[in-house]
Amino acid sequence: MQPLIDNARTFGQRPEEFAKLAEGQSPQVLFITCSDSRVVPALITGARPGELFELRTAGNIVPPYGTGAPSGEAATIEYAVEVLGVRDIVVCGHSHCGAVGALVRGDDLDAVPAVRDWLAHAADEPDATEPSDPTVARAVQNHVLAQLLRLRSYPCVEKRLADGRLTVRGWYYEVHTGAVQEHDVAVDRFQAL
Repeated sequence: MQPLIDNARTFGQRPEEFAKLAEGQSPQVLFITCSDSRVVPALITGARPGELFELRTAGNIVPPYGTGAPSGEAATIEYAVEVLGVRDIVVCGHSHCGAVGALVRGDDLDAVPAVRDWLAHAADEPDATEPSDPTVARAVQNHVLAQLLRLRSYPCVEKRLADGRLTVRGWYYEVHTGAVQEHDVAVDRFQAL
C-alpha cells in the first residue's frame, strides 16, 4: 500500500495538468470490463484522464435492464449514452477470468453468496471447449458476446444503435501477453486489433 500512498501524495503536485478536467468531461467511449486488478483500461488503450468512461463489474457482467430495482450498472450505461453521448461502447473480457472460470467449472460459491448471486446475472453459462484451460479464452469470448446482446436490450443503447450514433464492440484481452482482440461480426470470431 505504501507505494500507492507515496504516488498519491505527489500526484496532485502538477495541478496545471489537471485544471482543464474541472471544466467537465466528454469521453467518446464507455469501457465495460472486469474488476480484475490486472485489467487496466487506460493502460490497455493509452487513454488519458477524461477519455474513457469506465464501468467495472465482476466478470464484466451487464445485468438485465429493468429488473425492478435500479442498478449502478444500468445507471452508468444510461448516463454514458444519454448524457455524455458516447459513440462507442466496448465490453472487454480477459483471459484467466476468475468469474467466468467459476461459471464454466461450476464452482461452489456458497461461501461467497454475493459473488454467487452476482454471477447469476451472467446471461448464459459461457460455453467452453476446454474447461480445464486456465485462460478460459473461448468461454470468456462467448461471455463477452452474451454481454453485448444484453447491452443491446437497454432502450437507450437500442435507440442509438438504430440511428447510427452508437457502436458496440467486444474485446478480449490476454493478461499474459497484453494482446487485444476484437470480435469481427463478418467472420464471427475474435481477431487481433
